Amino acid sequence: MTTLPSCCSPLEDRWPLPQALPGTVLLSTHFDPAQLAADDFSRSAIEQPESIQRSVAKRQSEYLAGRVCARAALQRLTGQPHVPAVGDDRAPVWPAGVCGSITHGRGWAAAIVAYKSTYRSLGLDIETLLPPERAQRLAGEILIPAELDRLATLPDAQHALAVTLTFSAKESLFKALYPLVGKRFYFEHAEVLSWGMDGTLRLRLLTDLSEEWLSGVELEGQFGVRGEFLLSLVSVAS
Repeated sequence: MTTLPSCCSPLEDRWPLPQALPGTVLLSTHFDPAQLAADDFSRSAIEQPESIQRSVAKRQSEYLAGRVCARAALQRLTGQPHVPAVGDDRAPVWPAGVCGSITHGRGWAAAIVAYKSTYRSLGLDIETLLPPERAQRLAGEILIPAELDRLATLPDAQHALAVTLTFSAKESLFKALYPLVGKRFYFEHAEVLSWGMDGTLRLRLLTDLSEEWLSGVELEGQFGVRGEFLLSLVSVAS
C-alpha cells in the first residue's frame, strides 16, 4: 500500500457538482506546498518527470496531489493503481479504454475517470473565484463580444462569477475535446451560451476542430462553487 504524501489531506469522494455522472469516479484532496517533504514522491511511489523535478514546491505539490487523486480513482474504477504519465503534449496518458481529467487550484486537486464505453472524454477544471476588480480587467481577454453583451445584463454582484465561470468552462471544454480532435483551440473559439444558478451551463464551438466537431456544435456542462473555488465539468457521452 502506498503512503499519502505529507502535503496532501486524506482523499475525499464527495461529489462536488450539482449532478453526479453515473460510471465516473471523482476523488479530491487538499494540499499544502509548505508541507511538501523531500521524499513525498518516493514515499508515494509516484515518479517525478524531469520538468517537475526542476520546478518549485507549488508546482511539485500540484502535480503530486493530482496524480495521487488520479491513481486512487483508477484503482477504484479498474482495480489497478495506474499513475498517468505525461504525454509529449503534456496531457495525462490514461490506460487503454479509460478517459479522465486532472485539475488543481490553490490548495485543492481532483481527478475524474470513467471507462470509454460510458464516456468518450471528460474535462474537469477548478479555478479560484476572481475578485471583482480582476474579473473586470480580464473580461475583455476571456469573453467574446456576445458574452460581454450578456455580462452587461447581469447584476454587478454576478460579474466576477460569470467571468470565472466562462474561463473555467472553456478550460473544461478544451480538456474534453482535445483528446478527441488532437487540436488546440482558445477562448475565442468557444462561447458560453447560458448558465444558471442551478449549476447548468451550455457551450458552443465557434471553430471547426474535426469533421465531427464543427463550428456550431453545442455541449452541456455543469459547475459548482465550493468556498473560494469554482469547479466545472464537460463530459462527452459514448
